[in-house]
Amino acid sequence: MNIMVFKTSVTKAREVSRVKALLTVPAIKNWNFDLDDCDRILRVITDQFSPRDIESMLQGAGFACQELED
Repeated sequence: MNIMVFKTSVTKAREVSRVKALLTVPAIKNWNFDLDDCDRILRVITDQFSPRDIESMLQGAGFACQELED
């Protein structure tokens, strides 16, 4: 399993609800937001999507999303 970490522009629980349908798919094993972090972190566990795929999903919903490198 790959754990990917992203900086996002998602700031509110209702915005998380907007992207929930995009992230709740069989190819994504788990995901969560840390809205208390200054970077509003999104963690995604998947073997089937690349970081660019996740970034595109959120950007398509109108949110900034950028993978954080180790």
